[in-house]
Amino acid sequence: MQGNGPSAHVKTDADRVREEQDALDLSADWADISQGLRKDLGQQLHSQWIKPIQVGTVCKDSATLDLYLPTEFAANWVSDRFADRLSLAWKITRPDLRQVRISVLPGRRAPQGLRFGAGESGRRAMGNGGAITLPGDALGMSAAELGGLGQGPVGLDPSLTFTTFVSGSANVLAGNAAQRMAAIETPQFAPLYLKAATGQGKTHLLHAIGHAYLAAHPRARIFYCSAERFMVEFVQALRQNQTIEFKARLRGFDLLLVDDIQFIIGKASAQEELLYTIDALLAEGKRLVFAADRAPQALDGVEQRLLSRLSMGLVADIQPADIELRRTILEHRLQRFSPTHVPADVIEFLARTINRNVRELVGGLNKLIAYAQLTGQAVSLQLAEEQLTDILSANRRRITIDEIQRTVCQFYRVDRTEMSSKRRARAVVRPRQVAMYLAKVLTPRSYPEIGRKFGGRDHSTVIHAVRLIEDLRTRDADMDGDVRSLLRQLES
Repeated sequence: MQGNGPSAHVKTDADRVREEQDALDLSADWADISQGLRKDLGQQLHSQWIKPIQVGTVCKDSATLDLYLPTEFAANWVSDRFADRLSLAWKITRPDLRQVRISVLPGRRAPQGLRFGAGESGRRAMGNGGAITLPGDALGMSAAELGGLGQGPVGLDPSLTFTTFVSGSANVLAGNAAQRMAAIETPQFAPLYLKAATGQGKTHLLHAIGHAYLAAHPRARIFYCSAERFMVEFVQALRQNQTIEFKARLRGFDLLLVDDIQFIIGKASAQEELLYTIDALLAEGKRLVFAADRAPQALDGVEQRLLSRLSMGLVADIQPADIELRRTILEHRLQRFSPTHVPADVIEFLARTINRNVRELVGGLNKLIAYAQLTGQAVSLQLAEEQLTDILSANRRRITIDEIQRTVCQFYRVDRTEMSSKRRARAVVRPRQVAMYLAKVLTPRSYPEIGRKFGGRDHSTVIHAVRLIEDLRTRDADMDGDVRSLLRQLES
């Protein structure tokens, strides 16, 4: 029983409709503001700091809009540098706003850090000539000390190992270098620097190195973190007058894994500490691996001495996965979903269409299979096109029929005019049919639209060509090879 106090306000359907409309309006306004900021700040700054912003709600009483970022560091960075610009943009768009508030996304748990201080479980470490007490439960414990916790050691993802990493021509150098770094033998290069765009596998390799190194060195002490977290931990140690503990702890590791090193910007003192840590660990024969989305020389706001250390070992580039590697990754991933059947044409469609990065590719497959399992539907090409529209539209490069005709004519060495001519010689008809097939596969054009681009041909002619080439690809290895080669040229 509630007693006689005021009753809680029960939302009506009208309230919910208004809330949904408000959210849609805010989303539309943010899309316009974000696009304008991208033009002003450039693609790189926008992708790093503006794109991750999530729009909250407007408090009606205070006329305050909340903007959220995933971490405290990111929220502070954006607030320090872009708060005025964001506030101005929002107030121009919504004159009734009085304040724009930037904060951490509610519910985000702060990452476990390098904890300092004494305790019964503390162990002694020497630093700067004095004795320092460090907690036994801090990060960097050996695998044996972490046994039974139910999590991967030192924050490593148990699923990201060399066994689950699929190698191909795009990542063979980085993959082999990562395995050398984790081997028992001392690597010939140090540090290892993994360069790759988002979602191409550099974080996977970092985790895999950690797992393999612990397997080869069970008592090893390793530390895995992001550069952003390194800076936050260092600033926290400065504020708590615990920099000596921080340095001693950090330099006691056998393997240091630092992800997203492009975020090691701004704080000169944090960069200097990382520089000294690199020198100290290398002098003792320890191993260091860094990962970033750009080469060391392209890092912004990083002093020259640190850039020199980062590039002094091996910089291993991971190229975007080609269609063969994407196909292999999907087939490898399918082993986890047995007995769910995914037709070969669906695998080919996903591998060919989702080409921006591996993370989106795997995510698309996961989403498709989950939908099929939860709804009881069979996986099909139609289901993939219906359920993955957001991913597909983001990945699809605009390929025109003119581009297809030009590429096919160059490939078969026929004149461009033959695409629209009435000639029926086999040397002309087959390339024309291949071009029609590719136009249907690679563009959203309808059969009648495709027919008009090929000399005003009827849609039934296009349908016949598409079905013929589909059939020939299953029976004629040469035809299948031609089509694959053309697809690679057009999608590259």
